[in-house]
Amino acid sequence: MTSLRRWHRFIDRIPSQAYLWLAIVIFGASGAITRKLTEIGSQNLINGRNPISLCNVLFVGNICALLVLILIYRQQWNKTALKQISVKNWLVLSVVSILSGALAPGLIFQALALTNVNNVILVGRLEPPLALALSIWLLKERVNLWEIIGAIAAFIGVTLTVILQPSGSHITNMPGFHLGTGEILAAVAAVAAAISTVIGKKSVSHIPLGIFTIYRTALGTIVFFFLAVKLYGQHHFVEVFSPFLWQWMLLYSVVIVVLGQSLWFKGLRASSVSVASLVGSFTPIAGILAAYFILDEAPTLPQYIGGSLIVIGIFISQLGVMRQTRRVTTANQVNSTEVQQVESEMGFKGI
Repeated sequence: MTSLRRWHRFIDRIPSQAYLWLAIVIFGASGAITRKLTEIGSQNLINGRNPISLCNVLFVGNICALLVLILIYRQQWNKTALKQISVKNWLVLSVVSILSGALAPGLIFQALALTNVNNVILVGRLEPPLALALSIWLLKERVNLWEIIGAIAAFIGVTLTVILQPSGSHITNMPGFHLGTGEILAAVAAVAAAISTVIGKKSVSHIPLGIFTIYRTALGTIVFFFLAVKLYGQHHFVEVFSPFLWQWMLLYSVVIVVLGQSLWFKGLRASSVSVASLVGSFTPIAGILAAYFILDEAPTLPQYIGGSLIVIGIFISQLGVMRQTRRVTTANQVNSTEVQQVESEMGFKGI
């Protein structure tokens, strides 16, 4: 009993930022780990099919994430809270869930199959400046100069990352301009996620975080499943119950989903929005490092150039965020809009 108390005291003494940083390391590695798992699956085909396909990873990963979220937020799903959400709010929340829970992650996973991880990470950085521009245009949101300068720098960085890519298998291949299918899918995913964030800011900010995250994950998983079956055929998920798949998905789920999500929400409970946003902005850097160590995918010159501008833009934007939000929020005070905003700074996190 004494040992248990000591363990609890030790846990309580860990700064909230430590949980956030550990979560960011895990989320940053998710893209490289996902690619590595699909490579392992391609070497162990079942009936000529890859049991660890990107669709299987996303589908099973989302189911595991849903179970984790239910454990964390099950108490928020009560009659009193649900009655306060109007039919219109449910419809808007459904649109947000489809965009950010099905369309965006589905496109990102498809992009991972067509281009290298670093390109997906860097092109995905279109989301924050797009969300900021849409917020100013549609919501008349007031932002400070630092955020605008940071967004412009990040946007230029993404543009340079794309147009300076070496020629190869691309849709568009003009002198000095090379645009691949993978980069296009990553960009469309960023647009979908940015639109989702703006809609969320306008209409669902008052919905409790637990209801928002569970509903988004559940509906997103269902919609993704039916979209994949429609696009690829009803046999697309035939290997989803393969023991070989679940052997590796157990590792993926425990590390990326269970541990990553648990650490993230544990840190978010006791951190300010500005701190969470700052820590989350390091996800792309963690992702690029993970791609190097796990996949031996060294950044190319265009990625160095574009990535450097993106990083500069991130830090300039964070100066604006810290000036604008200097308040501490707890789990009950953090709303769905703030979580979406922080997650837009993070980019892809495995689910």
